[in-house]
Amino acid sequence: MRHLRGANLNGSMRTSQAVSELIEAGLRKAQEAGSLPAAGDVDVVIEKPKQPEHGDFSSSVALSLARAMRMAPMAIAQEIVAHLPESDVIDGAEVAPPGFVNVRLSNSWLVSQIDEVIVAGSDYGNTSDGEGQRVQVEFVSVNPTGPLHVGHARGAVLGSGIATVLEAAGFDVQREYYVNDAGAQMRVFYDTLYARFMQAAGKDVPLPDPAYPGEYLADLAKEIYAGNQDLASKDEDTVKSQISPIALERTLAEIRGVLSNLGIEYDNWFYESSLIKEGTLDNTLEMLSQNGYLVERDGARWFTSTAFGEDEDDVVIRSGEQIPTYFGTDLAYHYDKFIKRSFDRVINVWGADHHGHVSRLEAAVKALGGDPENLTIILNQIVSFKNEGETVRFSKRKGNIVTVEELVEEVGADACRFIFLSRTANAQMEFDLALATTESSENPVYYVQYAHARLAAIMRNAAEQGIDSSGADLSLIGHDAELELVKRLLDLPDIVHRAARNLEPHHLAYYAMDLAKSLQRFYEQCRVISDDPAELSTTQARLRLVEAAKTVFAKTLGLMGMSAPDRM
Repeated sequence: MRHLRGANLNGSMRTSQAVSELIEAGLRKAQEAGSLPAAGDVDVVIEKPKQPEHGDFSSSVALSLARAMRMAPMAIAQEIVAHLPESDVIDGAEVAPPGFVNVRLSNSWLVSQIDEVIVAGSDYGNTSDGEGQRVQVEFVSVNPTGPLHVGHARGAVLGSGIATVLEAAGFDVQREYYVNDAGAQMRVFYDTLYARFMQAAGKDVPLPDPAYPGEYLADLAKEIYAGNQDLASKDEDTVKSQISPIALERTLAEIRGVLSNLGIEYDNWFYESSLIKEGTLDNTLEMLSQNGYLVERDGARWFTSTAFGEDEDDVVIRSGEQIPTYFGTDLAYHYDKFIKRSFDRVINVWGADHHGHVSRLEAAVKALGGDPENLTIILNQIVSFKNEGETVRFSKRKGNIVTVEELVEEVGADACRFIFLSRTANAQMEFDLALATTESSENPVYYVQYAHARLAAIMRNAAEQGIDSSGADLSLIGHDAELELVKRLLDLPDIVHRAARNLEPHHLAYYAMDLAKSLQRFYEQCRVISDDPAELSTTQARLRLVEAAKTVFAKTLGLMGMSAPDRM
């Protein structure tokens, strides 16, 4: 265990981790002294008590050891506390019924961390949990057949948030968009595009059955026709081969632009068609066949999902034209992820309508020689929208918002990101359009960003008055509101750890609100810049705390993909 005297938490160690290791050391010393019996490996879990009078951290390790040690939990806890090593991190520990070890952080150590936060800067809050493990996060992956609908926005922000927090936790992350450019829907899209193109040329070409609905394709076809009128005299195959790539690229360019405006960028755009062109699909099917998980029946090829407990097998190659199904290319895609590109972990963020696809894909990963435990599929639930208390029904005909682009224009990217990140993926949510644009403390987005702007204003004011906080005497920090704010600042590494471990970036949104509330209490109770020259030392110390708080607010907003405004 690392030495904890003078420990700083600039990203290498979390506060809860430091406390956990102290309690673990106390347990080990008690066992070495013979005060407690051996009990094998012990996981010292640390929690924050709901009541402040119970300390800053609490552990129930004594309760969990009672049976193995055949001792009363209170007696175990007392021995652990008695053998805690010396450390300037904590100010003391006490035992509480029925056997909790409650720990209070040292005020002197707390204030010493203010400078550590400032020195760490934008790296503050980062952890080394991931140790460079390669993780792929695939999200959005909407068929490139038109603009992104508002229903896609939540998954986009959620996937982006997960990727960012994993990076902060030390993982090597790749963000990927899977372009479904080879499936049945794209064939219908291209067939409809051809008909619309020829109609734009004045030809009497009927729409196919089925046809792709909506006006988007008709408008796109007119745009393509305007620059490619000579194609109208060519045969159907030639026309399709020429206009289809143009339509695909223009649609993808629109999707890229909209996602970029939402603060989302990708490391890789992976094309479904490449699985077929490069032979990955054939290699995948060959591997499954050799392992006995592929059978031919009724002219089609089937993956034997029933061998893994599924209710029925799944078609991967259709009879007739021998075209792969969506599930067939998905098998090859995950073969590529796990086998060819060797990601340690794969995370897919899908819409709730894909729930029936989860277990069979996990079965497929196992059949391909991968570990299903390394595949995580997150299903994000639907979002409903309201405006001034009324439910919003999206309709192009009525002129309401229908695309992600329109949503961002209406409320802004920062509001979209914060609100979509404020709930767990498996919870349905309601997006209040009016609240998202309200400039008051009732709007959580405004409240959090205003906190950063307020801190920036204080620092500007200090600079204008020529007040320098470097070398401030931080021992002057001792007011309850000051210490509470410091404690909240030191929570960020633990928040990153929890959010990355559970793939739950909503913890950042809650943390940002708690941090803003702590700042509000500090601001109301502790005047930062005093007009009294005798209070200069206190002013300098509080300015140092303000700088640390600004650092943490900026980092937290950045992790959520939001801007950190200096003025509002």
